[in-house]
Amino acid sequence: MINVDKAKEVNLVADIGGTNIRLAITEDNKLSAILTYQCAEFPNLIDVIRQYIKEQNLEGKSINACLAIACPTDDDLISMTNLPWKFSQKALKEDLKLNSLTLINDYTAIAMAIPLLTDEQKVKIGGGEASPKKPIAVCGPGTGLGVANLVNINDQWHCVGGEGGHTDFAPVDDVEIQILQQLKTVKKRVSYEQLLSGYGLEQIYRALVAINSDGVSFSDVEKLSAKEISSNAISGDCEVCQQALAQFCKVLGSFAGNLTLTTGSLGGSYIAGGIVPRFVDFVQNSDFRERFETKGRMSDLNKQTPTYIITESQPGLLGAAAYLNQLS
Repeated sequence: MINVDKAKEVNLVADIGGTNIRLAITEDNKLSAILTYQCAEFPNLIDVIRQYIKEQNLEGKSINACLAIACPTDDDLISMTNLPWKFSQKALKEDLKLNSLTLINDYTAIAMAIPLLTDEQKVKIGGGEASPKKPIAVCGPGTGLGVANLVNINDQWHCVGGEGGHTDFAPVDDVEIQILQQLKTVKKRVSYEQLLSGYGLEQIYRALVAINSDGVSFSDVEKLSAKEISSNAISGDCEVCQQALAQFCKVLGSFAGNLTLTTGSLGGSYIAGGIVPRFVDFVQNSDFRERFETKGRMSDLNKQTPTYIITESQPGLLGAAAYLNQLS
């Protein structure tokens, strides 16, 4: 528990996912009193925040809150995608007696964290040097494939979100053409998210098994989880798993390189999400960076652009803090 002067405003941030909600207090983009709660243990969001406020002795304080949440935040009524939680932003602010309340998408928070990351909170893959104040791209394979961009306007960072993970998958080599053909047997349309996500890694594996086996269809291949595939690949226990993870890294490099070309992201291209930080060494030794740079006449632009894997454990909280601090 921390003690806060009653005369002083308190900045509270939260990172709200489908399983966990993390809350913290922030001052000058530094986090303290970080606590994690299980969403399933609470009937609604307000009960979690009330408990945190009580535990941290913040009752009666002037609280400014920024909540990063895994769903759209444009309307007053918030309905979470992976939880039965529904609430009005206006009512939440009034019921908690907050001085201010700001809700942002969870991927906006991750993007906003990037300018604050130190060398200890990220790992560089390959060469290139960031150009100050130039656009930054970020993508993150996880449950899906999140995409966002940062642009600097008058020394302030602004996030431009979107649904880039749902763009059409474009195969680069013969193996990817065969993978696409396998996926097309069960999918009307194949997006990058169909390969660059936990589910996507599983699909790459199943496609490769079908490609390497006579008479075995994609639908008949025994399923392995993304965790099993990556673990088997890293340990060397399964050659097809190694091939699947290597192909995953290739596709990720191509996709991240495409983002850099689209947005001119000379400030850097970042990989976030819950999957890739688990096998950083594998990525470093893969064809990720080669694919990122191989862009024909535009290869020189991508060779200038550094690529990083975000290893910070709380990028959502850090980004919510940066967003809130920039508002003040």
